[in-house]
Amino acid sequence: MEKDRANALERALVPLVSSRAGSWFFLHIANPIDKRLIPATNGRLSIALGLLPILVMEHRGAKSGQLRRTPLLYARDGDDLVLIASSGGAPKHPAWYHNLRANPEVKVFLRGRTGEYRARVAQGDERERLWKIATTLNPGYDIYAKRASNRQIPVVALSPAA
Repeated sequence: MEKDRANALERALVPLVSSRAGSWFFLHIANPIDKRLIPATNGRLSIALGLLPILVMEHRGAKSGQLRRTPLLYARDGDDLVLIASSGGAPKHPAWYHNLRANPEVKVFLRGRTGEYRARVAQGDERERLWKIATTLNPGYDIYAKRASNRQIPVVALSPAA
């Protein structure tokens, strides 16, 4: 019963969160807070208040080589974590996506599963399958895809490092 209410609330919030104003809020207000809050609390607290699964990914800058932390919504696919490089439907890919392509080894902070991962960009059938998993969690990605009509939004899979 509780899960049904959460799903109804999540569905009700999709238009708000997927709007340009909602995207701006998460990119410019929530993310700077979550990139400190999630690692400090072992993933127990987030600005998303538990409505959406948020992780913090620590990655190395493609040009600078500096460590960066980026909060992201994620979905699960077995042991893998699925990320969508939507940037709220912006015309360009997010910086973290370029960083992962140059430096695929990352550290992930999330409740009960902090550790080292390796990123890969999903292609073809795998991309379509993972996109469906992600849009089931957040239907707003389909809105972002329409907004970013000049680019295909990348899907990234993070696999636990061996």
